[in-house]
Amino acid sequence: MTADQGPQAPVTADAPAAAAGAPATASTAITMREAVALRVAVALLGAGSVVWAAAPLVHTALASWALALAIAGVAAGALRLAVSWVPLPEDNYLLPAPARAVLRFLQALRVVPWEEGALMAVVWLEVLHPSRPWHTAFLGAALIAYLLATHLAESDASPRALRPQAWLLAAGAALLALGAGAGMLPAAAPGAGSALLRLVAAGALIVAAGLVLPHGAPSGPPESAPRTPDS
Repeated sequence: MTADQGPQAPVTADAPAAAAGAPATASTAITMREAVALRVAVALLGAGSVVWAAAPLVHTALASWALALAIAGVAAGALRLAVSWVPLPEDNYLLPAPARAVLRFLQALRVVPWEEGALMAVVWLEVLHPSRPWHTAFLGAALIAYLLATHLAESDASPRALRPQAWLLAAGAALLALGAGAGMLPAAAPGAGSALLRLVAAGALIVAAGLVLPHGAPSGPPESAPRTPDS
């Protein structure tokens, strides 16, 4: 005989998932220091990418426009992240005109995709220069880090959230290195070595695409909600 311990809460199927998800949520929680560091990293990576792509300066009107757009996009994106903690009230009719103007400016600052525009301008700055494979490879790595840091800062996620994708980031770095190596080979007189390297780069690209696709598309139809006896 055992003593009656009283009514107990029913164990549901979601209990193990909740118990398993609690440590993951705690481990990926961002701290104030990490949030500030991410915003500083976004500004530094953006500015460094602009300088890296623009040097040496190309004195043409198109290059000047691309440089101005890149600087404006990086600066506005950094400002947007810096003031992302400011709330935007929906009813602001009773506020004075200067306050409404500031709120409209903040709302416009959050709507425009500044980082994507800066990315396109930086890539165009790099295109205006002669072929420099390793320079372009380092620029690609910096731009990927810039976008990842921006995404983490926007979602208030810790860099620890990228641990499951570490192998995929390593594969991307390997592809950048292979592409830079293939770009440095002379195209006028290809030999067995250059053909082998290009074949390895193409194979690595196919393998990387095959590894990424299962993460981007659902593997099966969505599960339907469980039916209850009353339905």
